[in-house]
Amino acid sequence: QLVESGGGLVQAGGSLRISCAASGRTLSMYVMSWFRQAPGKEREFVATITWSGGNIDYADSVKGRFTISRENAYNTIYLQLNSLKPEDTAVYYCAARRSFSATRVAADQDYWGQGTLVTVSS
Repeated sequence: QLVESGGGLVQAGGSLRISCAASGRTLSMYVMSWFRQAPGKEREFVATITWSGGNIDYADSVKGRFTISRENAYNTIYLQLNSLKPEDTAVYYCAARRSFSATRVAADQDYWGQGTLVTVSS
């Protein structure tokens, strides 16, 4: 089970850190990713990190502003969101894929969390 937390309301230009904790399984052999879905839009890729942390990828829209990280010892991944914009408003989902290779495709993920809402006011 994946459980996200840390979402909330923040002003444009502000920062937020959201977390995803796993229970019932270890994340150490999973590629972990963050996706987001804004109202009326499709779910889109945000960031991904391989199990060792050696391979990280970001969507162009968040590159330089967001940082993904993981702590395998605590079965937790994080997404640091800086310089937030109103267009970052969305439900953020973490996802796990049992693989050594990362992918930006939502359909390739094996497990999903329930999501945490991030709202950025202008």
